Amino acid sequence: MSIRAENLIWRVGRKTILDDVSLAVEPGSVLGLLGPNGSGKSSLLRLLAGLRRPHAGRVTLDGTDIARIRRRDLARRVALVHQHAATELNVTVEEVVTLGRTPHRAPLAGWTAADAAAVETALAQVGMSGFRRQGWQSLSGGERQRVQIARALAQEPRELFLDEPTNHLDIQHQLELLRLISRLRLTSIVALHDLNHAAMFCDRLVVLDQGRIISHGTPDEVLTPDLLRDVFKVDCHFHRDDEGRRHILFR
Repeated sequence: MSIRAENLIWRVGRKTILDDVSLAVEPGSVLGLLGPNGSGKSSLLRLLAGLRRPHAGRVTLDGTDIARIRRRDLARRVALVHQHAATELNVTVEEVVTLGRTPHRAPLAGWTAADAAAVETALAQVGMSGFRRQGWQSLSGGERQRVQIARALAQEPRELFLDEPTNHLDIQHQLELLRLISRLRLTSIVALHDLNHAAMFCDRLVVLDQGRIISHGTPDEVLTPDLLRDVFKVDCHFHRDDEGRRHILFR
């Protein structure tokens, strides 16, 4: 397994946010995290990325506890895209994306051809090459989200974590982004709200509710009428299109 979480517990004060959460992700696959607001998806992503330490349990990369991996080495391997990013500085799109190269550069080292190529590729992957000179403050919410994903891709990570990456994007860019993630062949964990997107683009799903895993497996195994009624409080039925893809139809 590329990444594994074992019996994670994380609290804020007396409130338990994640309670005995365990999961494993196959290398190169896309795992979708689903659950109502407040179920613990964002907190779990931060623990998996090493930004927080669990109160109990551990996260491992290829069998090594991430608490024992140097921060710089972890940053070269793991990238996290947050829901929101803000700055008061009017930096350019290209300057934001170049920040993704920081873990790969020694102090006082010059800019290399490899750095330039990684930034160029990342901008092209999210369709933002033509915006490279544009200021951050002039971007729409969706454009900012695409730039943040480009910054993460410029890190050239092996594991990519995304927290609600389709927020602020129109439907065209939602689908393009999720297709991109599925094509990258990175080990990816994506917190999503759209259940149909999860069914279309994720290899496996984990459903969280009140900090605990309620269900895990393939989309067909997880997304059942009973689960959607119990966890998401909606009634639905399912339809398969001519290509055999399964779609959720809400009543």
